[in-house]
Amino acid sequence: MDIRTIKSELRGLANKENAEGAQRFFKTGPGEYGEGDKFLGIRVPVLRKLAKEYQMIGVEEAGHLLKSPIHEERLLSLFILIHIYSKGEEAVKKGIYKFYLNNTRFINNWDLVDASAEHIVGNFLINKEKKPIYRLAKFEDLWERRISIISTFCFIKHGQYSETMKIAEMLLHDNEDLIHKAVGWMLREVGKRDQPLEEEFLKKYYKEMPRTMLRYAIEKFSELKRQHYLKGTIIF
Repeated sequence: MDIRTIKSELRGLANKENAEGAQRFFKTGPGEYGEGDKFLGIRVPVLRKLAKEYQMIGVEEAGHLLKSPIHEERLLSLFILIHIYSKGEEAVKKGIYKFYLNNTRFINNWDLVDASAEHIVGNFLINKEKKPIYRLAKFEDLWERRISIISTFCFIKHGQYSETMKIAEMLLHDNEDLIHKAVGWMLREVGKRDQPLEEEFLKKYYKEMPRTMLRYAIEKFSELKRQHYLKGTIIF
């Protein structure tokens, strides 16, 4: 199996109608966050299945795919890297982690980040120093900031919440709606496991949080409590 064979197979699965829909959905127009991205119109479940078949191609070949202008090829690359990472020794994991952080410019849409950050960056750092994700949270690039908060999903799943709360605080006044959604989502995931901790954060910040972030964060609360938060009438 080589890269040319994989690309040929992907083009055989292309669907023009799906591609046009994806280009609208992922905001690829001028001035939008996905400006210029190109799609073949292949559904995610198909790519996940292909990743299992192609995981033997190795890190270097998967890395070539990540640098493709085609969105599905980049997503397939990430799925393959996750498979290789999950079965690899520590040296393999470290190599993929470093490759990932050195190539974030190609992980340049929310689905690419959300499908991969927790499984590579989060997993690698789960029992290590967390400074890299704090650095990412300060970067100018939208996607690197999203990687920083989404990486903490792995920590959340292991009962570690402090990084999520600290990075949420760092990104509280971010200008990007896609960061508001990501932070709100991670706060909600913390709240599903430890609602008092989430509400401790909300008590301090809910009045100044972007509305989208707040809505995402309180999505699983009772309707009555949600309305109190949204109206600013919550009593602690």
